[in-house]
Amino acid sequence: MKQIEFKLSDQHSSDNQNSPSAKSKSHGAPITAPITYIKGFLSRGEQQQLLADADSYPFEKPIITLFGKQHPIPRAQVWFADPGCEYQYSSLLISPQPWPHLLADLRQRLRDELQFNCNGVLVNRYQNGLDSMGWHSDDEPEIVANSAIVSVSIGASRTFALRHKSLNIKQNVELESGDLLIMHQGMQSQWQHAVPKRLKVKNCRLNLTFRQLIVGYHQLKG
Repeated sequence: MKQIEFKLSDQHSSDNQNSPSAKSKSHGAPITAPITYIKGFLSRGEQQQLLADADSYPFEKPIITLFGKQHPIPRAQVWFADPGCEYQYSSLLISPQPWPHLLADLRQRLRDELQFNCNGVLVNRYQNGLDSMGWHSDDEPEIVANSAIVSVSIGASRTFALRHKSLNIKQNVELESGDLLIMHQGMQSQWQHAVPKRLKVKNCRLNLTFRQLIVGYHQLKG
């Protein structure tokens, strides 16, 4: 298991996109995204078990409104969480499903090995390279302020794209099966991320994003 602290540098032109030594023009220091990448966090056996278990998950492709038009999301998803952890994005309020046994075990492992606490996991299934996720930040108000989000990838390798919200900085991370990525404090407020289409990818990918919500947020709000 190899851990890498990514340093994403200020990239002001396409020619300089992969330069690790680029500097911020105003401060003379690298601009970095607060993420940690752990390669091979899951064993091959764990990956296979989780992929098989996901065949029984109640995936859905809900309809969202985008620029005044309704569309199904370009992937399938399911939200597993503790009671009282409803999750809302794009005007969709998602009720939690009870934790599957294997995901509950993985949640405990994150707690034991990374000291990461969470009470929900959003599972996205990308059937092939035509399924995708647009540019966004996970900044919904029910997510505990400044909490980390842990992403675990299983199946086909896909590109995890990042871009700074106010600076011309972009970076791609190729996430392979079994890899783990942590988005730390500051990631959602300053950066966006996406999973772009990749026409050459023919196989399925699961992405598990573990997060910490304010219990009962929507009940208190309503």
